[in-house]
Amino acid sequence: MKPSLIDRYSSRLTRLRTDYNRHRWTAYTAYQAPHKPFLLLSIMDHFAQGMIQENFIRPSFELVETFYNYWQALMPPTSKGNMAYPFPRLQNDGIFELLPNPESTREINIESISSMKRLREVCLGARLDDDLFFLLSQTSTREQLRATVVNHYFAQEIRPAVLECGDVNVKAYEYSQDLLKVSEKIAFFEPEEESGRNIRIRDQGFRRAIVRLYEHRCALCGIRMLTPEGHTVVEAAHIKPWSESHDDRPSNGMSLCRLCHWSFDKGLMSVGNSYEVLVSKRVAAENNYPGHIFTLSERVIFKPKDEAYWPGQENLSYHRKTKFPG
Repeated sequence: MKPSLIDRYSSRLTRLRTDYNRHRWTAYTAYQAPHKPFLLLSIMDHFAQGMIQENFIRPSFELVETFYNYWQALMPPTSKGNMAYPFPRLQNDGIFELLPNPESTREINIESISSMKRLREVCLGARLDDDLFFLLSQTSTREQLRATVVNHYFAQEIRPAVLECGDVNVKAYEYSQDLLKVSEKIAFFEPEEESGRNIRIRDQGFRRAIVRLYEHRCALCGIRMLTPEGHTVVEAAHIKPWSESHDDRPSNGMSLCRLCHWSFDKGLMSVGNSYEVLVSKRVAAENNYPGHIFTLSERVIFKPKDEAYWPGQENLSYHRKTKFPG
């Protein structure tokens, strides 16, 4: 009997060329490198989110972020994942075809690609087989292929965590999209619903919405640093703490670098009625070396392009009254 389309690709997905090494990888990943399985699951998540609607897989910052969500949730803290390794090498497995960057004078040499910077220099992205694109576009067949990848490359005891990570990725994306639509405060998760899973969805979704609204730029100092691997210097910060506000709307958030985030939380910096940066006199306390912090005083903060997403003055007023002594 001729194998069905789903059977053909299920078989192909279980024959990926991976690094098999009992000393480097654990039984949780069947003693194999999980890079390719994590990337395939990330691509499936983007199909589920509606982020991939055409037959083109771009090595975007969003895809890198999803890949790292799997890695950070499931791999030891000391291990490092790099999406630049599995992305071009899936071509050797017959999963997709790499599309060269027409602006590059270099040919695609898969073995020479070890960084996202190099990958983007020589490659625009990849195109799936038309049949595989069709299967991944349909919920039922996509989930069958997801189960194939999870069951083959991960031990039984870790499979629920792998599936939950994918579910959180999709739900967090949906939550971030919902946050961009609300005009009133909505408690998407009531306090009694704050399970570990819901906290991950809320935190991840809030971060996605805020960091992208500010285009990875710190609202207070303006710094924007984004590595080719998708690491960003900024974090999503609540103005009025979630524990008190249960408010994840963009008007209760700002994108802040780590230094400004800490300074804002400690009341050393705030934002005024005209959206100007406020710097506390405490910054100049004895033995402090505040560096560039004082130069930010009275500068207008960096805000999202749409005024609807600007920090709410009621939230900034709360911060000034409760955290910022002046």
